Amino acid sequence: MRILDKEGIDYTAHEYPHGKDAVDGLTVANLLGEDPACVFKTLVTRGDSGAFFVFVVPVESELDLKKCAKSVGEKHVEMIHVKDINKVTGYVRGGCSPVGMKKLYVTTFHLSAREVERIIVSAGKIGYQIELAPSDLLVLTHGQYADIVREV
Repeated sequence: MRILDKEGIDYTAHEYPHGKDAVDGLTVANLLGEDPACVFKTLVTRGDSGAFFVFVVPVESELDLKKCAKSVGEKHVEMIHVKDINKVTGYVRGGCSPVGMKKLYVTTFHLSAREVERIIVSAGKIGYQIELAPSDLLVLTHGQYADIVREV
């Protein structure tokens, strides 16, 4: 939120009841009383090149790793291990935000983010979310849009 304030980006902060452990994104959407199509989770992968990539998708979606790899010009990508999340991003599992990671990684948002007025993502700490315009988030992360989820 400090980064958003510094950049003059309009957002709404949300808090939900939480314990010490993370809950899944659908539970977060329900706790916030929000449409799961507007609540996005942030997932981090590593490509064959060794580079890290961030993917932001609706909480009910699953990454299609082949589509993800293609979107970032890699042959393959795989999810990083939970134990590596803090080392790579500076965040903990369940509190990973696309904003303010240790480094600015290539960030890709699912195409559906273009279709909603505002999206909700982690604010970087379990129990806290931020709601903002997808276009602002895209500019802030130097992101791109791509088809990166499995078809149901």
